[in-house]
Amino acid sequence: MGKLADSELLARIPPDIHAISEGLGKAGWRSWIVGGCTRDLLLGRPVHDWDVATDARPEDVVKLFRRVIPTGIKHGTVTVMRGSTGYEVTTLRGEGAYSDGRHPDAVTFVDDLKEDLARRDFTVNAIALDPKSGELSDPFDGEGDLRARVLRAVGEPERRFSEDGLRLMRAARFCATLGFEIEPGTLAAMASSVQTLAKVSDERVRDELLKTFLAPKPSRGLEAMRRTGILEVVLPELVAMVGCEQNKWHAYDVWTHTVQVVDACPADPVLRMAALLHDVGKPSVRAMSDKTNDYTFYGHEVVGGRMADKICQRLRLSNEQRDRVVLLVRQHLVVYDDDWTDAAVRRWITRIGAEAVEPVLAIARADALGKGVDAAEQLAILGRLQARVEALAAQGMALSVRDLALDGNDLMREFGLPPGRRIGDTLKQLLEAVIEEPEANTRERLLELARGFLGN
Repeated sequence: MGKLADSELLARIPPDIHAISEGLGKAGWRSWIVGGCTRDLLLGRPVHDWDVATDARPEDVVKLFRRVIPTGIKHGTVTVMRGSTGYEVTTLRGEGAYSDGRHPDAVTFVDDLKEDLARRDFTVNAIALDPKSGELSDPFDGEGDLRARVLRAVGEPERRFSEDGLRLMRAARFCATLGFEIEPGTLAAMASSVQTLAKVSDERVRDELLKTFLAPKPSRGLEAMRRTGILEVVLPELVAMVGCEQNKWHAYDVWTHTVQVVDACPADPVLRMAALLHDVGKPSVRAMSDKTNDYTFYGHEVVGGRMADKICQRLRLSNEQRDRVVLLVRQHLVVYDDDWTDAAVRRWITRIGAEAVEPVLAIARADALGKGVDAAEQLAILGRLQARVEALAAQGMALSVRDLALDGNDLMREFGLPPGRRIGDTLKQLLEAVIEEPEANTRERLLELARGFLGN
């Protein structure tokens, strides 16, 4: 018998999992929790997804439980429902060749737990725990690697990565989310297997990247991507940032600065995607100034916005996510002066959109911190801008046409106009007037102004 888990660890397993294990056990089958849930349980981390492996065949599992969804029955996986929560239960299996670099050509059900664990990606994910007996099965010393904080492929690393190219992205992600170092042999195999990533869909790459952005320091994963050549395959536009020297306002090249900015941003995946791309336009616009004898990067935010748009489209981000990333890349340069009038602050808010103010300021703060030089002055400036924004917001200022005291329907009724561009243009003119003169935001004053704009 293998090592036994302590009672405190077993108590963290949800009652639903114990119930599924009991149900399988009463029918004569064994079961184990496996993969990331066992790993995180042993690390004392929160567990979000629970996966059960069993020597029961899928059709046996279907017969045992009242509500079962055949989610991937031909590959041995069904979802057992407990209330409104589903738990994947998968039959122990071995796998054949991976011709497409993503999925096994054939799946064979097996009775040997070790054979099932041998097909998994990393040793820390190849540990199984029997919820009934508390027995830990760890044939590849995943626990030892957990203690050493090392990420090691199961068996031959080249074979693991040739089977499934997405494992390269998963390795980089785990490097960041777990804070582990990649074992040298595994790291070398990643570099030599990097072309298998070309077989992975853009959507799967996107998902791994966004999960990496949830780590305390995504730079660990991003650096693993750079060192192994993953970056050249999935984000080739970023390669030119590596070694791209900057000016006296920066201590680092564009790449090093960028990963520092990503780390300094709040752990919002879309915000961190924007941080990753905020200076992507710099290498293509870099020029030497005769006046300062230093580099300039004029217009990099505009060029970067266009590049970010194409990257987000390729990675299949949603339209909302893509629009947000592009906006943040375009607006990440915040050049504020204490001489700005309240109207100038209101115009800035209106230009970028009130909902984008905090994300833009968050990236601007991270940008200052990521330069590697004293950021205190720039952070103080951004703090004063934020204070003015908050003060103006407290006054109930109008920041969009939706905040005006009338709408398009009012204009159409008052002036007998049909829907169309003329109405929209008039509302924009009224907003500009209110930005300059907030007290003008009354129905009577706006109608008076609209009459002048429309020539009525």
